[in-house]
Amino acid sequence: MIGLRSVGAPRIISVYNGAVSFVIRDFMPEDLEALWRMDQECFPPGISYSKQELKAYVRRRGSFTLVATNADENKIAGFIVVHDGSTAHVITIDVDTAARRLGVGSLLLRAAEDRLRAEGSRAVGLETAVDNVAALSFYKRHGYSVIRTWPRYYSNGVDAIVMKKELS
Repeated sequence: MIGLRSVGAPRIISVYNGAVSFVIRDFMPEDLEALWRMDQECFPPGISYSKQELKAYVRRRGSFTLVATNADENKIAGFIVVHDGSTAHVITIDVDTAARRLGVGSLLLRAAEDRLRAEGSRAVGLETAVDNVAALSFYKRHGYSVIRTWPRYYSNGVDAIVMKKELS
């Protein structure tokens, strides 16, 4: 089982084998270096953020960052950065390679969506690279729909797919 202690009450979801607990908490300034390193590992150059860019997004007015840690080791397993508003925007969601396929991304996304609903957001949008098949599949499983494509959106020339989900 994966246990989730979030901004709200604990939730339990099943996992393939064994018991792994994750805690979802708000970002702390001392997390920045680890989050930046994770972003560098999760995304190729031209899509990953510089440390200065990530710091600006995390500290941006109207944004929040949630961090998933392994409850047993207190090791960061993933994070999500979101800018709220009537139509919120997922800036990035990153999961450590060792924590993939354990539900960490889903826990982070659900926690962020719950917080957005509580804050009055009606929808949430995001962009992902057209060649990021895993991300496209992940977001579609979570109810996101393709809205359009933005040609050469990323600095490396890759197109982006814009996706959106209504929050009700």
